Amino acid sequence: MADEHTLGNDWINLDAPLLDRNVYTANIAKDEAEGKDQWPRAVARKWMLVLFVGTCLLYCARMTMPVCAVSMAATFHWSKIDTGLALGGFFWGYSCTQILGGHASDKIGGERVLIFSAASWAVITAATPFLAHLGSHTLTLMTMARALMGLVQGVFVPSLASLIAQRAAEGENGFLMSIIQSGSSLGILMAGGLGSLMLDLYSWESAFYAVGFLSGLWALVVWQVLLKGKSYPKQKQRKNGSHSRSFSMSYFLSLLRKPCVWAMVFAHLCTCGTSYILLSWMPTYFSEEYPHAAVWVYNVFPWLAAIPAALWGGYVSDSLISRGYSVVFVRKTMQFIAMGASGVCVMPLAGKVSFHMAVILISAAMVSLSLTSCGASVNVQDLTPSCAGALFGFMNMLGAFMGVVMVSLTGYLIEVTQSWAAVFFLITGIHVVGLVVFLWFGDAQRVDLEHPKSFTTGIISL
Repeated sequence: MADEHTLGNDWINLDAPLLDRNVYTANIAKDEAEGKDQWPRAVARKWMLVLFVGTCLLYCARMTMPVCAVSMAATFHWSKIDTGLALGGFFWGYSCTQILGGHASDKIGGERVLIFSAASWAVITAATPFLAHLGSHTLTLMTMARALMGLVQGVFVPSLASLIAQRAAEGENGFLMSIIQSGSSLGILMAGGLGSLMLDLYSWESAFYAVGFLSGLWALVVWQVLLKGKSYPKQKQRKNGSHSRSFSMSYFLSLLRKPCVWAMVFAHLCTCGTSYILLSWMPTYFSEEYPHAAVWVYNVFPWLAAIPAALWGGYVSDSLISRGYSVVFVRKTMQFIAMGASGVCVMPLAGKVSFHMAVILISAAMVSLSLTSCGASVNVQDLTPSCAGALFGFMNMLGAFMGVVMVSLTGYLIEVTQSWAAVFFLITGIHVVGLVVFLWFGDAQRVDLEHPKSFTTGIISL
């Protein structure tokens, strides 16, 4: 496919065939010929559950402080700007280890990197209350703790992308990514539900202890049960040499010059930025705008609704591709729903709405955003499977920088304007720009080969 992309040619050209069964079947045969190190079906099912629970605990640990932010701010007398600085510290650390985590996972396998990450964040989470009461510089200590949490969690998601690219069977990537996305929603749901329960019955410190214990238990069980067994398949050297090319700086930079790669990166950056705004500030929004509402309602329902939506999106996207629909059409359709519908849903929140309507709108926005796991987020495995971990790490690094800016900027906007309207206008504007770029330049043709035209995975014939 030519490097010149147009919205009509790539996505909504009615004259272009959406089905290309011969191309899709040939691509599967090509991957098999390359000797992709796939999980046996029984092992794949175990890891499907393991990655779901691991991602759940990842986000549960990440969201513990935002859920407890109101109580912590009252205890330590933080302003909105102070709270934004403490919450935003996570993304400074998170951005630093993305490429490193993907690089290590592409080289030694993502399983061990996942275990290291989970064990580390378990210790940090459990130690957070101790650090908060350690001295008078609580804000500084909490910001440093959040930055350290970001450092160790930054390697997790790129390792997942690398692991799926190395081990998952062709045509199952979208569903696996949707399982991970639904795990993140369940983690946020657990943080909201468990955090609210702990806040009501005990104190904010107890939420950190509980999440730290569960995360450490997951790491121990996975290490003892799955990784130490002799039956686990070892990673093999790739036959086409793409494994070694993935770590060449000039090769990596050449990928970043591709318009379709930057479109994917930019769309991912936009969804990360807006997701982090909602993750970090939604509990505070409901607490201030609806002070007498039940806390568990807005901490539970948005994430509960997103879980089946993500699973449905993954199933539908993989089903469409398995039937021969072009990969680029499926990816852009899912991303259109993710960014377009969510932008529409948050706009009414700029005005006055009832509590129940606010919960419905936020829930609808999170349901829509969950479908990005079948769009731009999984697109890295279409374009560059040989270095999916490193490139996804680069994407997440930029997304983390966006999170730093957006979470801190949100606190500033709220403090200065004394209103939430600017926040929701900002979210919608970011989604519009990111969506247009992805629809215009996005692609699904593999670009990490010396002769990419030999692969025409799911491209709409022009």
